[in-house]
Amino acid sequence: MSHTPHLIGWAHSRFGKSEHADVEALMAEVSLAAVRDAGFAPGDIDAISVGVFGTDTSRQRFEAALVGTGVPELAGIPAVRSENACATGSAALYAAFDMVEAGRARAVLVVGAEKMTRTPGADITDMLLGAAHLPTEGRFGSFPAVFAWLARCYAERYGDPREALSRIAAKNHRNGVANPYAHLRRDLGLEFCSTASERNPLVADPLLRTDCSMVSDGAAAVVVAGPDLAGTARRAVRVRARVQANDPMPILSRPDPLALAAARRAFRGALTEGEVGLDDLDLIETHDCFTVAELLQYEAFGIAEPGKASTVLADGLTEPGGSLPVNVSGGLKAKGHPIGATGVSQHVLASMQLVGEAGDMQLPRADLAAVFNMGGAAVANYATVLEGLR
Repeated sequence: MSHTPHLIGWAHSRFGKSEHADVEALMAEVSLAAVRDAGFAPGDIDAISVGVFGTDTSRQRFEAALVGTGVPELAGIPAVRSENACATGSAALYAAFDMVEAGRARAVLVVGAEKMTRTPGADITDMLLGAAHLPTEGRFGSFPAVFAWLARCYAERYGDPREALSRIAAKNHRNGVANPYAHLRRDLGLEFCSTASERNPLVADPLLRTDCSMVSDGAAAVVVAGPDLAGTARRAVRVRARVQANDPMPILSRPDPLALAAARRAFRGALTEGEVGLDDLDLIETHDCFTVAELLQYEAFGIAEPGKASTVLADGLTEPGGSLPVNVSGGLKAKGHPIGATGVSQHVLASMQLVGEAGDMQLPRADLAAVFNMGGAAVANYATVLEGLR
């Protein structure tokens, strides 16, 4: 019997500075809502998979147990927490896929959440740098500086990517206007994203503030079930393929840091496993923690040849009206990046497109989507192909 995972119910909070006091409250907002959206009662859930990176200044840990604390109806259900840097949400989701595929659970609630905005900026900087290899990369001083180094390497090899980075930032902020969950719903414009200013300062040369994802609070949840339960759901999204691939943590030890070799293996492997090509995809939700990350991913995925991502952007290929829209949601850039929530959010927003429930973000056609979420500087790479079943 097939145990192919399906996504059948979801919920998503607004990202940004939340009024919720802690991550427990953030998870409570979406957990029961996702279960009900699936048409289930709490007793129908066999397991809970939680993704929280842990940036809150609170001493509270043991986040897996907090779901049942915040929602007593879910107390007593086996729960476990995953952490894999910025891919923490996808790690929790893939753990649920494993449970369903192995037949150990019929329905798993996945919750990703992060409370970041009450943590002092210097502490957030220090925590995020921990997603790099400190013995070799701690000298960069910040996680943005790691990606700034990649941007400088790109400039040395292929020419200044400033215009391309600005186009990515402007595109994603323009897309974010239509996303009711986005941290910043404002079309900043290409000129603003291109120029250093008091409102758009240099963060790490050559990256401006508009090149960096925002510090956000937020949560997203999804119910994963096998085909038997998905067949009775009011709508479902099938996990057609999913691949995880890792690169060495120290980017300085890789033969070519710009190649994002493991990201390439994960994404292209998922397409192969799903028996689809780039031309078959209707959209991609990808991990634009920094604009240079999205640029490098275009080349790793095969959307553009090495050094040619700027041409793809200038041609509008990845715009909502282009042949392969990327980050119609606004991506991490506009939507925000509450770390534990990000991977779950990407899968939820792609699923909404595939069942025609994306509201003002909705594309005219959306049958197949790819989701890419990465931890660290493309160390842990998760690529999923999703297919809508209406």
